[in-house]
Amino acid sequence: MFIPEGVLLNGIEIFLLIFVRMTGLFVIAPIFSRRNVPVYLKIGFSFMLALMLVTSLKIEDELYYSNIFEYFLLVLKEFLVGITLGYVSYAIFTAIHLAGQLIDMKVGFGIVNVVDPLSNIQVPITSTFYFIFCMLIFLICNGHHVLIRALFYSYDFVPLGKALFSEEVINDVIRVFGNIFIISFKISGPVVAAVLISDVALGIVSKTVPQLNVFMVGMPLKIFLGLSVMVLTMPIFVSLLEYLIKGMDREMYNFLESMTPK
Repeated sequence: MFIPEGVLLNGIEIFLLIFVRMTGLFVIAPIFSRRNVPVYLKIGFSFMLALMLVTSLKIEDELYYSNIFEYFLLVLKEFLVGITLGYVSYAIFTAIHLAGQLIDMKVGFGIVNVVDPLSNIQVPITSTFYFIFCMLIFLICNGHHVLIRALFYSYDFVPLGKALFSEEVINDVIRVFGNIFIISFKISGPVVAAVLISDVALGIVSKTVPQLNVFMVGMPLKIFLGLSVMVLTMPIFVSLLEYLIKGMDREMYNFLESMTPK
């Protein structure tokens, strides 16, 4: 049986720690975390990346552990590093999904949900459309390359077993969580504003012409207006996605700097 030279040089315990960090990222990272991606593919991809990295990674500081429990703490710490990077990368998709839900509630699609076979839950139509469109832009902009590159360079910031989860990391997590709502409001803002103006106009019309059935006119008008604004703002939406993907790269490195041991 052929054993890679890097595994023999650095040790099997080093390889396992690298493999765990890889797996932690792909558990929650966009594209890779989808349920339609086979589990064997995720594990095999993480295994191959870990093999590639273990042959080129230079371990300058020795790992200190005296028993299996201390080594388990190192494994847990590496898994948390991968999970943190995946959380940052998936925040964009969460914001897009939330923006679609806000649009559906205002347009009138909130009562029309479709069953997502990948997550086994009911999701709004606009959220599904935005989510799929965001994945396409993510692949076109080589967002998956950004994830893998950040994972490889993460060892320059956070060596194996040296991650520091301080108050600064917790503040960064809270800040990213708040930015999810801000981004979603910005994306859904044009559609929500257009539908709100139409509601005000229909309210004025209903007071002026009581004989007019505003409900029968309002629902098709909201749908037409919402879809029209979505089509008109699609170029801006694509530019915003490209900006967010670049910001995801910067945000991941900010988290790595926060976890760097001082």
